[in-house]
Amino acid sequence: MQLSTPLWKRLVIWALVAFGVFMAAPNLFYARVETHNDAATAIAKAAATGGVATPDQTAALATWPSYLPSSLVNLGLDLRGGAHLLAEVKVADVYKQRMDVLWPEARDALKEIRDQVGAVKREASTPDVLRISISKPEGLPAAVTKLQGLASAVVTLTGVGQKDLSVVQDGQAIVVSLTDAEKAATDTRTMQQSLEIIRRRVDAAGTREPSIQRQGTDRILIEVPGIGSAQDLKNIIGTTAKLTFNTVVGRTEDATSAPGPNNSLLPDAEHKGTYWVVEDAPVVTGEELTDAQPSFDQNNRPAVSFKFNVAGARKFGEYTGANIGQPFAIVLDKQVISAPTIQSAITGGSGIITGSFSLEESTNLAVLLRAGALPAEMSFLEERTVGPELGQDSIDAGKVAAVVGMVLVGLFMIASYGLFGVFAVVALILNMAMIFGALSMIGGTLTLPGIAGIVLTIGMAVDANVLVYERIREEIRTAHTPARAIEVGYERALSAIVDANFTTLITAIILYFFGAGPVRGFAVTLAIGIITSVFSAIYLTRLIIQAWFNWRKPKALIV
Repeated sequence: MQLSTPLWKRLVIWALVAFGVFMAAPNLFYARVETHNDAATAIAKAAATGGVATPDQTAALATWPSYLPSSLVNLGLDLRGGAHLLAEVKVADVYKQRMDVLWPEARDALKEIRDQVGAVKREASTPDVLRISISKPEGLPAAVTKLQGLASAVVTLTGVGQKDLSVVQDGQAIVVSLTDAEKAATDTRTMQQSLEIIRRRVDAAGTREPSIQRQGTDRILIEVPGIGSAQDLKNIIGTTAKLTFNTVVGRTEDATSAPGPNNSLLPDAEHKGTYWVVEDAPVVTGEELTDAQPSFDQNNRPAVSFKFNVAGARKFGEYTGANIGQPFAIVLDKQVISAPTIQSAITGGSGIITGSFSLEESTNLAVLLRAGALPAEMSFLEERTVGPELGQDSIDAGKVAAVVGMVLVGLFMIASYGLFGVFAVVALILNMAMIFGALSMIGGTLTLPGIAGIVLTIGMAVDANVLVYERIREEIRTAHTPARAIEVGYERALSAIVDANFTTLITAIILYFFGAGPVRGFAVTLAIGIITSVFSAIYLTRLIIQAWFNWRKPKALIV
């Protein structure tokens, strides 16, 4: 009797194994492939701005064939060395800014009913509250009603139907503050803006595979491998991004076209291959922009509203009045993030950008418009520098742990199950290759805890084989034929293998979503290892055993 598996299934299994090994192969030539990838990135950036590759970049690009995969497992901070910062964003600062910006608007609104309210004065209060007194107390109800007209809808899915301002009478004064819904929305926007600014500044510095993520309600975890020190990273974050509003001269898809005197050719941040010719001299700059928020236009479609200070409002009003129907480039860090068409003269220091936006896109554009400066002060709660030597020591220690683990597990399997143990070891080696292939494909980051996850996977991978082999032994003792014993052994061990690994996979998923930094690295490698281990135990070792069995046709099994 022979063991058989449909041809299509065998081809699929071996194709997946071969693909995993193929994708993992570049990691054996890490330095060469990394040099190639860095050169490819630099050449692409140069081409985007109309530049050409340098001879050194061209030579570096040739260090690895372009027809081979070039995806690598990224090394985390603890393996490559670099800087770690945990920053706390003082979101309450934004509440104060909102009240400071609101005061002139509230004062002007009350001037329209001066005969009812008299003189208007801002009184001392907590930073997140605007407290206004008037000289005619009998006009308080009218003043409250007038100021309530300044409130607008909260632009979030959870804040639908709620206003952003609370206006109440407190004794002989009026108290204006942000509603709870608006504070929550403001906190979210502040964190989004801070994350976007930090990410742009770190990316602009040419660092490799930074990890920038929100942690909790008001903290940001920043890990940048390959940077000199935590102070260097703080200096990068502290630099000022440049936001300008420029006149559009033309639009092209030719990256090499000459922009002309006093003009620049800038790429479109959203549409690759599109370039804008803009005048070098900005009409207004981000320093004159006081606020930008997602909103809705008159047709209730998502849009972006913005405000300038007095000087910016005057220049912006004059320019838009003279250029109705013309596009106007919004430039951030030498990239055109939007080029809306001027519909009418925009006076009064505020305007609205309309377009085919989704709510998410309008929120993101508002974030980018405000990205010229960090929205709130950040304090660094934790900073750490990991030297490259320590990172290399971690890599070496991880290699030793993995090799020792594989050797000991392999010896145990061979001693316990003989030739079948050898089959398990072969599958284990291929399993390790598939893990690295998967990490390379998804751009995963390998950390020291991640190596621990791989070492743990080594033990878990053969655990499934142990379950199968023990079931096969039981079937042999019940007088089944060798072929039937193998088939029944795999069938009856399947439920135990899936159950054990599924519960571990759930644990890995929970660790990923609720953990941070190294814990997530461990969770990723563990989850990938579980999936590849189950695949190799259920399908790969079965194919290996089947091929051997059909070749040798043993009369009895020694497992």
